[in-house]
Amino acid sequence: MSNIDQPKEVRIEDSLDKHKLSVYLSQKFDSYNIQDALEIKQYAGGASNLTYLLKWNKQQAILRTSPIGANIKGAHDMGREFKVLNSLDGHFPYSPKALLYCDNEQIIGRPFYIMQKVEGIIPRKSFPMNVDAPLAKQMCINLIDVHIALHTIDLDKSGLFQLGKPQGYIQRQISGWNQRYINARLDDSLPADELMQWLDANQPKDQQTSLIHNDYKFDNVVLSATQPHKIIAVLDWEMTTIGSPLMDLGCSLAYWIEKNDTPSMQAIRMMPTNIKGMMTRQNIIDYYGQKTGTDMSNFNYFYKFGLFRLAVIVQQIYKRYAQGKTTNPAFKSFGEIAKILIKQATSA
Repeated sequence: MSNIDQPKEVRIEDSLDKHKLSVYLSQKFDSYNIQDALEIKQYAGGASNLTYLLKWNKQQAILRTSPIGANIKGAHDMGREFKVLNSLDGHFPYSPKALLYCDNEQIIGRPFYIMQKVEGIIPRKSFPMNVDAPLAKQMCINLIDVHIALHTIDLDKSGLFQLGKPQGYIQRQISGWNQRYINARLDDSLPADELMQWLDANQPKDQQTSLIHNDYKFDNVVLSATQPHKIIAVLDWEMTTIGSPLMDLGCSLAYWIEKNDTPSMQAIRMMPTNIKGMMTRQNIIDYYGQKTGTDMSNFNYFYKFGLFRLAVIVQQIYKRYAQGKTTNPAFKSFGEIAKILIKQATSA
C-alpha cells in the first residue's frame, strides 16, 4: 500500500465542469494544451473546503474551492486563502506555492484557486507506515516546532498584519462561535447554554498576537515520504488570521485524542495521536510554554474553547447534511460527534 495520500473519483455532488475548466487552464498555463485530457480526482479528507487533484500532460496541481451551497459567514473565502499563501511565500518554508485565483463563477460555479501539489504523507486516522515510539515523539516535537515557527512569522515584513484586527480578538471569537452554535442547533442538539455562558464570563485578556492557522493538526501537514518525521508543507489556510496563539493551540489540541481519553472520545479520533510515543496534551502545553516562554497556567480555557469551536464547525456541517444540502455519508454522524465534543468541553 502506498504511503502517499491518494485521491479518488469525484463525488457526483462535487463534480466540476471539465470542459470549462479545461478551456480556462489552456488560457492560464503554458504547459496546458486544450487537446490534453484533463483528469480530475478528489481528496476524501477534510469536511470544509473541497480539494481536487488536476492532472494534464504530466503536470499536476491542486484545486481548492467551497462546497456547493455553503454560505457560512467567514468561511470558504478562496481569495483570502490565496492571498495568505502568496504572503507566506518567502516567510514560511512550509506553505505551498499559490499559482492562480479565479473569481469567475462561470468556470465551475464558484471561486477557486490552484496551488502546487506537494507530494508526501498526510496522516489520517492511522499512519500508513510503521511508527515506533521514538519516531512518534519526534513527529510531535516537529509538529509543535512548526506551529511555533508559524506563530513567530514577522507580520510587518510579510504583510500579513492586514489579515485581522488583534484587539478584542478573544471577545469576538467567543461571541461569534456562541452565535454560530445557536444558529446551527437542531431539535436533537445539546443546548450548551452553560458552556457558552462560562466561556463568555471567563474570558482572558488579549495579550499575545500572532499569525494563527486556526486548523493546525496532523492531517493538515504533509510529511516527507522518505523521512516521515519531517514536515514539508502545511495545508488548509482558509481560516488563517491575526489573533491569539494560545487560542490557535487550543483549537489544535481539540483534535488531540490521547490513549487515556474516554471511549466516546476514542470513537471520534481522526488522527493517530493515541499511539505509543505520542505526547499527551499536557506534554504539548508544557513544551510550547518552555519553548516560547509563554505562561500556560490558564490554558484550560483555550482547550475548552477549542473543543466548543470544533463542535460548532461539526454541527454546522451536520445541519447542511440534515437539510439535504450535502449527501456525503461521512457527515451522517456529525450530530453525535458535536455532542461528544460539547460534553468533553464541559467536563474539561
